[in-house]
Amino acid sequence: MREKTGFAIGGVPPVAHTDSVLTIIDKDLKRYDRILAAAGTPNSVFELKAHDLDTLTGGTWLDIAK
Repeated sequence: MREKTGFAIGGVPPVAHTDSVLTIIDKDLKRYDRILAAAGTPNSVFELKAHDLDTLTGGTWLDIAK
């Protein structure tokens, strides 16, 4: 994970990766106005609006949690 994104497992944020990555976003996150995402370390998070994830990451919304 660190080689591909620049971050260790448990701290991989949805943005700022060292390489381009395929980002898939679970549609269930749309149920929440605000979510917490990893912020680069296993012990840090930041808050963001769930509906901004696709714009921030270039990701695709999919129904994952069925």
